[in-house]
Amino acid sequence: MATPKNKSVQKAFKMLRAFHEPDEWLTSAELSRRAGFPEASGYRLIQTLLEIGAVIQDGRGRYGPGMLLISLSRYVAHDRLLQSAASTILEDLAAELDLIVHMGVLEDGMVTYVAKAGRNERFNVHTKVGTQLEAYCSGLGKVLLASLPLRELEAFIVEGDLVALTPNTITEPNAFRAEIERVRRRGWAIDNCEIDSDLRCVAVPVRDSTGRTIAAISSSDCAGLMSEERVNEIREALTFAAEAIGTQVFRTSGPSPFRLPAAGPAAVTPARARKYYEVGVGSSRAH
Repeated sequence: MATPKNKSVQKAFKMLRAFHEPDEWLTSAELSRRAGFPEASGYRLIQTLLEIGAVIQDGRGRYGPGMLLISLSRYVAHDRLLQSAASTILEDLAAELDLIVHMGVLEDGMVTYVAKAGRNERFNVHTKVGTQLEAYCSGLGKVLLASLPLRELEAFIVEGDLVALTPNTITEPNAFRAEIERVRRRGWAIDNCEIDSDLRCVAVPVRDSTGRTIAAISSSDCAGLMSEERVNEIREALTFAAEAIGTQVFRTSGPSPFRLPAAGPAAVTPARARKYYEVGVGSSRAH
């Protein structure tokens, strides 16, 4: 028999997820409406959250996220959380594509690798988890920079040095602004031999439940093998995997439904991967 769920805990977290921004202040009625609760029961729940410090109240009677949530966040290792949530998905994806797959986050204007899976016999990529690479000329970096507010992006461009690593590296500020705008518009990025003259890389964002970019994943191969068709194939597979990772990290209940079958006869192609992500088909291996 399944263990009964504590609905009070579920309701409390549903109310807390009604805040969409850290500096957002809402009335009890607005919070209740967002969470889908009747106003009276929503108000009682908010008073409990106020009592324990999960929310605070301003002088106008509106509510915002409380210090309890900040104190609890100290116990969350964000990089390790992403790495743990993504590891199985990235391993399956790397096996499916027969390529190396990376996950990175933006730290002080640089991309930090937080996960790596797979191998590429054709092109040996010397990367390790924890190391950093330039953001302006990498697929991961472009995706992460495209998620910044315009003021922060402009500061990065003005204060940083866009050094040419290959003849393809974008070094002119206006050209770089246009490139990041393209990434924003289409939702993915490509490193077109900008770090290495024989390496082409595709990257997509990993988003949280509000659509905010929290990380990026990428895969790369020799430039001569990255035809437009292959780029699209990789981009499609990366996109489905990114959605799976985001759901794994930010799921509201239950185990993650996302798992690609093992490589080999049971494997799916990237074009068919969507079926597994959408309907939650698991692999024959244990979760």
